[in-house]
Amino acid sequence: MPGQINWFELPAADTARARTFYGGLFDWNTTGFDGDYHVIGNGPAGAIAPRENGFTHPRVYFGTEDIDASVKRVHELGGTSEEVQAVPGVGRITHCHDDQGTPFSLFEPASQG
Repeated sequence: MPGQINWFELPAADTARARTFYGGLFDWNTTGFDGDYHVIGNGPAGAIAPRENGFTHPRVYFGTEDIDASVKRVHELGGTSEEVQAVPGVGRITHCHDDQGTPFSLFEPASQG
């Protein structure tokens, strides 16, 4: 559903330690996906990912049915966005900032057709 949070990512300097911490706290288990990216299997829809420059706080993804139209609207409202990226077999994403500089991301699922 458009506008709902449908994915999140927790950045970690040491993803193994983060998986141990959140596993102990919430009993989450994870599965590796594409290197050091770990999808949460028995909790909310999200992942533990390597911390990078500019990715030091949890990242939320809002669902959209048309990421191109949403990116256009972000810009019309005074926000910014990075280039839309395809995630094969998953969908399309982009990282944005609203008109006050708050970061968020958009996610358009791959068509089920």
